Amino acid sequence: MRKNFGKKSWFYPLPVLIIGTYNEDGSSDAMNAAWGGLYDSDKVVLCLSAGHKTTKNIHAKGAFTVAFADADHVISADYVGLVSGNTEQNKLEKSGFHTVKSEFVNAPIICELPVALECKFLKETDDGNIIGQIINVSIDENVLDNTGHLDMAKFHPIAFEPANNGYHVLGERVGNAFKDGTALK
Repeated sequence: MRKNFGKKSWFYPLPVLIIGTYNEDGSSDAMNAAWGGLYDSDKVVLCLSAGHKTTKNIHAKGAFTVAFADADHVISADYVGLVSGNTEQNKLEKSGFHTVKSEFVNAPIICELPVALECKFLKETDDGNIIGQIINVSIDENVLDNTGHLDMAKFHPIAFEPANNGYHVLGERVGNAFKDGTALK
């Protein structure tokens, strides 16, 4: 038997995205954004309101990074979502995150988060969504396997669970994409 909950924004999994931008004074800013994802094979979409400091920074600088929060940095990732860059000048410093400038776009990469998409701002849609072109994917060598590929046993991204406001770690491999289903052919 199933139970109906009505219209909810419960979409699973929702990656915990940490969006990195530069402020007008050149300092780094970051925010937690659960509503975002791939827009195409080489683009991302972010559902951000116009009032966010991050939205203003993206428009002003034309670039942003998207890092995936991990289990080791839940507190810092949650903090940058709780506090507004419009009111807290030392938000990133208080979070414990450190940044380096992307080699490819005018935006900061958060050092502590091992996987980042470096994006160029393309457009804002009629409903206010930010669309960015992925220019580069940057991965810390600490989460790569011995063949140079991302190792999910080392990288522990988290997902936001909206029904109960929880964060959950991802990582257990349960199958092989584009292969396991062939057993039913």
